Amino acid sequence: MSIRKLSIPDLIVVQPKRFGDSRGYFEETWNRRDFLTAGIAVDFVQDNHSLSEAKGTLRGMHFQTPPSAQDKLVRCTKGAIYDVAVDIRRGSPTYGAWAGVELSAQTGEQLFVPKGFAHGFVTLEPHTEVQYKCSDYYDPACDRSIRCDSLNIDWPLPVAPIISEKDAAAPPFDALMSPFDFGSDQ
Repeated sequence: MSIRKLSIPDLIVVQPKRFGDSRGYFEETWNRRDFLTAGIAVDFVQDNHSLSEAKGTLRGMHFQTPPSAQDKLVRCTKGAIYDVAVDIRRGSPTYGAWAGVELSAQTGEQLFVPKGFAHGFVTLEPHTEVQYKCSDYYDPACDRSIRCDSLNIDWPLPVAPIISEKDAAAPPFDALMSPFDFGSDQ
């Protein structure tokens, strides 16, 4: 496994090793020991899987508040996405900044998104599937969203995205009362 940090250093791209032959490939996508060695000390408790039928489907920007805040390890298992995380930790030198990376089934790269970040993605191909691990269970009382068009994210879209009613009704970033503080383990 190799890792690289994005422009916001807490966002980490993980590249699992693939072992391929004429039949296809094998890769280990999660290994607690290897992640600990890389400085990522997270115990995941829930896996999620989404299918987006249309190219240009945008899901985000989502996060959960404490006490159910979530670290996420995101990968695209079919198709491709542009995956984005926004720093929402009060006092952070990168508060309000975003970083994005293309994830695809072809490359197998994954994005580690720690607590204190809003997360979302847009599909770059039809019939795209995304799977991600979470460090806490889904809690509807802690579920929050930020309107995706209020963050100045450079989404790679030639037309308006397809979004859910919930995401369209989310409050803008400038109305956020973030429950996260930079430097604390929430």
